[in-house]
Amino acid sequence: MSDIVLAVDLGASSGRVIAAEILSDRIQLVDVHRFENSPVHVGKRLHWDLLGLWQQIERGISLAAQQFGTRIRSVGVDTWGVDYVLLDKQDDLLGPGFCYRDARTNGTMLKAFEKLSKTDIFRNSGIQFMEINTLYQLWSMRLEGSPVLDIAEQFLMVPDFLNWQLTGEKTNEYTNASTTQFLDPTTKKWSTKILDALHIPSKLFLDPIQPGTKLGSVKAKLRQRTGLHDGCEVIVPATHDTGSAVIAVPASGFAEAKPNWCYISSGTWSLMGVELAAPVLSDRCLELNFTNEGGADGSVRLLKNIAGLWPFQQLRASWKRRGKEYSWDELTRIASQAKPLQSFIDLEHAMFIAPDDMLTAVEEYLRKTHQSIPDDAGLARATLESLALRYRECLHGLESLIGYSIETIHIVGGGVQNKLLCQMTSDACNRRVVAGPVEATALGNVAAQCVAMGRFSSIVEVRSWMRSMPDIQNYEPKNSDVWIEAASRLKEIATR
Repeated sequence: MSDIVLAVDLGASSGRVIAAEILSDRIQLVDVHRFENSPVHVGKRLHWDLLGLWQQIERGISLAAQQFGTRIRSVGVDTWGVDYVLLDKQDDLLGPGFCYRDARTNGTMLKAFEKLSKTDIFRNSGIQFMEINTLYQLWSMRLEGSPVLDIAEQFLMVPDFLNWQLTGEKTNEYTNASTTQFLDPTTKKWSTKILDALHIPSKLFLDPIQPGTKLGSVKAKLRQRTGLHDGCEVIVPATHDTGSAVIAVPASGFAEAKPNWCYISSGTWSLMGVELAAPVLSDRCLELNFTNEGGADGSVRLLKNIAGLWPFQQLRASWKRRGKEYSWDELTRIASQAKPLQSFIDLEHAMFIAPDDMLTAVEEYLRKTHQSIPDDAGLARATLESLALRYRECLHGLESLIGYSIETIHIVGGGVQNKLLCQMTSDACNRRVVAGPVEATALGNVAAQCVAMGRFSSIVEVRSWMRSMPDIQNYEPKNSDVWIEAASRLKEIATR
């Protein structure tokens, strides 16, 4: 029978343990265990329930062991970026893990520039400026006078923490480390210039390891608790979920000098960019606030983080609280029937980062920008259209940085299932869109493990498999001219 590879895939709203069967012509994914992931309010703070998540992961591994037994060859973990835990000298957790949406980082970025200029931070990290970045999370501890950084002995990002739980090995993995904004994109080492300037102890960090590193066997005690056999090893994929998703893009080539495609990893966040062999650290890149995140095999993902489907998801939650139980399909259907390009929303506005109620925030934004408030269908459509227009703006920024036009946009991830958004993206950007696979993150996680085990020779071979996935769909642009005026209107509204 075929080998099984396990992927632990944690997103900012849910998690799962997936079993992948490597067949002769495809990778067959089976959901073993799914669970929710929601931040928890504790006093004035917002934390992740990392201990609860680990308990769910153990449960998923146990279920996989019961179902697949000794067929399980390996397990790999991917998660969202920027968040972390700190351990003391006894290897005890120094508090729960903060959620990146916690308000403690508000205003910290500008105070960091007083210690080290924005230009210097960019030159030594290549990362776009967002207050959620790990750099400002750690800096906020200094600003608050917290003693935690002085007590800490080890910094682990969320997937590093889970790998430690699996194996007992402490590591910092490259793709997730790159999201901190204090990893040097050229040397791929921690930037002591940034750390020293903000009084963050460099002793906390280990030299980053690359995706494909084998960490060894699962701990004996964990094998006893879960029933996992001793032949299963832990292999580090691209632990940043977008890094894994990009591996599964059904394009040709890998980290080419002039790729003719870009990607959108579409989910709670959208990450749109190109895959390159070296970082882009130009003044123009700094001006446009693009980021150089780590990818597989030392590659660089030149991209921009975009609000993504978060506002759309939170609008649905707001309507649910008001007794309106819209399914995702229903929301998309009513949005498709609404009049196009009537209202515009700057989804990057600070008021949409973590509002108590998204519907209230959107309605307030529309009033402040002197726009009428549409019905539910109109709001749903306006949110998706505004996201498509954000993709258009990002595409033009990418093209200005690489110096030529992109031919194809690959959309991967859960957002692929929103066919209306996929068509809007093609229309707004006036580019061919190739949508799929939906399960790109899990597939990329599994593929990286398989490359490490020799099942695939390279990422190029992986991508040839992805091109034959049954859920790939193509979209061609329609009525793109009307989106030119729409883009101008959104830009004008965003400056009000």
